[in-house]
Amino acid sequence: MIVLKSRVATPSLAVSTLNGTWSLAEQAPENFTMVVVYRGLHCPICKNYLKELSRLADDFTEKGVNVLVLSSDTKERAETAATEWEITNLTMGYDLSVEQSQAWGLHRSAGRGLTSIGIEEPTEFTEPGLFLVRPDSTLYWSNISTMPFARPHFKEVLGAIEFAVAKSYPARGELV
Repeated sequence: MIVLKSRVATPSLAVSTLNGTWSLAEQAPENFTMVVVYRGLHCPICKNYLKELSRLADDFTEKGVNVLVLSSDTKERAETAATEWEITNLTMGYDLSVEQSQAWGLHRSAGRGLTSIGIEEPTEFTEPGLFLVRPDSTLYWSNISTMPFARPHFKEVLGAIEFAVAKSYPARGELV
């Protein structure tokens, strides 16, 4: 398994979104690009997580952060999630490949049928991750999980970004 290191260039990332194509290399944020990987339409925790992010989207923009939310769901499932979850102000990517997931050090799971909300899990899907990437495409911060639970709270992420920018706090976790 690949482990991304802070201060090192991230793998390339180009994906389809509900708004067209998106490429990390084309991002030019003031401070960071935040890539939020979610499990997909089948995940009720993802629904609440992305709704929270949607409510705070303008706050991230004010902090100089571009945001992409991304899953291995199909376009149809991403469209359903955007509509049913009322996510209108986030760039929502789909079709995150196995190879892209692996390159970013993300965990993958096998589907196990219907979830607690009655939606079929895909045959395979990517587990959650959150990445803050500097404008030069180096990794600043990552949080990767094997489970849908206990993800970083976006209000805390905003506070961390504010502190990091104000104090020129260096990326940590760079040692091998």
